[in-house]
Amino acid sequence: MAIKNTAENYGVIAKSLHWLTAFLFLLPYCSVYYRHWFTEEKTPENWTALQLHLSIGISLAVVIILRVIWRNLNRAPEAEPGTRLEHLAAHVGHYILYAMMIVMPLTGYIGTGVNTEFFFLFDIPKFENTIVFQTLITDGMGLSFKEFERPIDFFHKEIMGSWIVWLLILGHVSAAMYHHHIKRDRTLLKMITGR
Repeated sequence: MAIKNTAENYGVIAKSLHWLTAFLFLLPYCSVYYRHWFTEEKTPENWTALQLHLSIGISLAVVIILRVIWRNLNRAPEAEPGTRLEHLAAHVGHYILYAMMIVMPLTGYIGTGVNTEFFFLFDIPKFENTIVFQTLITDGMGLSFKEFERPIDFFHKEIMGSWIVWLLILGHVSAAMYHHHIKRDRTLLKMITGR
């Protein structure tokens, strides 16, 4: 299996980053739902679930940065035959997915009111305690963290996290199934076996 993408298939690095991203997007949901459904506030279990959510989110941000770099350094396999509308929809869908992959970890970090105990190994300071927050938000916009955090948190949890991310994932999976079962082309196979 090739490390880099070819005209026919995705390489092992692109495939690994794709599936790792998918896995890392599901894990924060597992931890946050576990936290809300199965723990009491201000308990060690609740705190652990929150810290796992934050740690995985930061890990996801790193993987996404690597994925964007790799995508820009690598060719994409040739597109399967289709209409102009299908190709346009695929491009727009991918741009929206990438935007979501960047926005979710970013809004998660800047809207969090606690330090991240990164997998309980070391602390990453909350955005409120950074020079960037002080310069841009407090000095530049005259906002306290509470004023800044409220709309960011609402966007991250209620708009993106509760609906848009799930709709984009559903759309992405549906498109893959459409290519595989209806069009019977190699779109999905390029990201799985390559055969």
